[in-house]
Amino acid sequence: MSSATETPAPRSASARAPDLTPAAWLEAGQSLLRRGGLRALKLRPLAEELRVSTGSFYHHFRDFDDYQGQLAHYFAEDQISDLIDALERATPDPIERIRLLGQTVRRRGSSRLAIAMRAWAESDPRARTAVERHDMLMLDFLARCLTSAGFTRAEAEIRAYGLITLGLSKVHAPHLDMASLFDSLLDIMVARPA
Repeated sequence: MSSATETPAPRSASARAPDLTPAAWLEAGQSLLRRGGLRALKLRPLAEELRVSTGSFYHHFRDFDDYQGQLAHYFAEDQISDLIDALERATPDPIERIRLLGQTVRRRGSSRLAIAMRAWAESDPRARTAVERHDMLMLDFLARCLTSAGFTRAEAEIRAYGLITLGLSKVHAPHLDMASLFDSLLDIMVARPA
């Protein structure tokens, strides 16, 4: 007889997660990329991340090559498009949209994922195409926001490029408050000369 205070046994790695979707596998792959780069992206760690058997992988993907192609596409299309749509719905203020983007990137660890994707792009044309598409969409979103804030398209594109590259840099600067750094950089980038 068990008591109400007993801790349930941990779910085994082979116990199938309910309603596992291809998106769950893609999110797990991004988590591995974020933490360990491309060398961490392997089938067994993916299955362990989701607490399922490796066999369940094949319910959604033909093979690992198919999975990697879908993972690259997910980074470049579905995920970024959904994020941009959500930011555009969140506020009519274009600068606040950019602030929300910075907060979302920090919360999700997206810059680490983008760095891992860029490293992967050095050896895989699918990842290279995905990174280029991701950058195009993100640059366009930021430039549209900055144009709405009063900059010319040329000024907006330069500032957008600056915001993205500053957000991706990993300069060691422990004396700076990383939590507010993006907002401070944004304030500088959108300030007009007096």
